[in-house]
Amino acid sequence: MKLIGSYTSPFVRKISIIMLEKGIIFEFINASPYSEESQVPHYNPLGKVPALVADNEQVWFDSAIIAEFLALRDNAPALLPGDPLESLQVRQIEKLADGISDSALVIVREQMRPGDQQSEEVLLRNREKIQRGLDMLEKLAAEGKWLNAGQLNLATIATGCMIGYLNFRRVVPNWCVERPALVRLAETLFQRESFARTTPPTA
Repeated sequence: MKLIGSYTSPFVRKISIIMLEKGIIFEFINASPYSEESQVPHYNPLGKVPALVADNEQVWFDSAIIAEFLALRDNAPALLPGDPLESLQVRQIEKLADGISDSALVIVREQMRPGDQQSEEVLLRNREKIQRGLDMLEKLAAEGKWLNAGQLNLATIATGCMIGYLNFRRVVPNWCVERPALVRLAETLFQRESFARTTPPTA
């Protein structure tokens, strides 16, 4: 398999971690979706990462779709419950974490613009989304059913990658204040080899 994406993307990291945890051998192709000569549109017409080229040469894109494709494989660990409704609950938490990452990406891109061209409305709206999303994840992590339950699933992996991205980009430096359950989850996940191997480069 071939995974096309950027080392700094939380969505690409999510897929890398899933494949590492499942012991799936893959080739990583580093490709920025923002460069003019980017290869990404060749794999995904929307020009977004990640994209995955399967062994049969079929191309999958969108991290949630790729994650489900990989979760359907027999390789352990199973990352979704067998019950369809419970599986949907896990997928919803995954999408919540992904949505926070989306808002963080919007903030990062907006802050790359010249100061006089940045939209305070865009920055504020996305910071509010992040705070509301983190509050819900904190409640879920405190409940300990799908997060902090002692086992990996798509929700825990997506949440860990999102927190890693917030730390990496310093989008919400105080995200951990009054969120002890999320801090505990992050500390547990970041000790795993799959998370350590996919830490974004600092330079």
